[in-house]
Amino acid sequence: MTKPVFHVDREITDDDLAHAAGRAELIGPDDATIPGAVAAIIGIRHEWDAERFSRFPDLQVVSRMGIGYDNVDVAAASAAGVVVCNAPDAPSVSTAEHTLALILAITKELPIQQLRARRGEGGPVIATALELDSATLGLVGLGRIARRVGAAALALGMEVIAADPMLDRSPVAEIRLVELDDLLAAADVVSLHAPATAATYRMISTAELARMPPGAHLVNCARGSLVDHTALLHALDSGHLRGAALDVTDPEPLPVSHPLLDRDNVIITPHVASSTGAGRRRLFEHAFDNALAVVEGRPATIVTPSP
Repeated sequence: MTKPVFHVDREITDDDLAHAAGRAELIGPDDATIPGAVAAIIGIRHEWDAERFSRFPDLQVVSRMGIGYDNVDVAAASAAGVVVCNAPDAPSVSTAEHTLALILAITKELPIQQLRARRGEGGPVIATALELDSATLGLVGLGRIARRVGAAALALGMEVIAADPMLDRSPVAEIRLVELDDLLAAADVVSLHAPATAATYRMISTAELARMPPGAHLVNCARGSLVDHTALLHALDSGHLRGAALDVTDPEPLPVSHPLLDRDNVIITPHVASSTGAGRRRLFEHAFDNALAVVEGRPATIVTPSP
């Protein structure tokens, strides 16, 4: 029996081949190999619009290696008869751990202290790092990743609050749900966990940053489009924000001359929050399993277009 052909838009690893063995033939990432593919296992390398779908005449399913699918035109997929899947569980552990690492690194001013050490500076300094015990963490969005971050923050002794329009005001474990404006006004650290949609585009801009307490920190491991980077720079330049840590930016990557990259109170990592060895394997495996389920007519994690 002929195995179905799956296009993968990144380099195919030995782990990928082992997971697919006997079930599907993997090709890619060279676009010249597109014809004949019934499934595409994708990251964020390409925009999947009508033109791109037209280049996959046999395609049945596009399966995202991750949660967000903002690089997929769901309407164009539907018009082409292509199912869209995502893998909401796959990146949760790695991304939550990376978020926590950024929270700790920026509030403890590790870039600044590393720079001091490299300069040969030592001895006591005026203490400006934030002690997280009793500080407030505000989670914007309370999905799988945010809940893991919240649990870790609670273990550190932080008060954790969250704003999520998809949830009612009932507490989630020890996390208290509040309105976004109230969260921004109260949080020493704001961590973003919202999807990229028209409603969330630049949801953190001048007014929102001004509402945050003086000396607060902003962390974003969700999507770069959530934050107005010009407004963020102004908030940092004025001293209103103490620091920021970003795994995602807009554009991505930032130009090497971008002023956010040249600050010792900003940490930027290149969209690698989910890129542990285990996380990378899970991303592919969940996306592959979804795609194979669609091709074989079994239940899968399918994205439903908004009405």
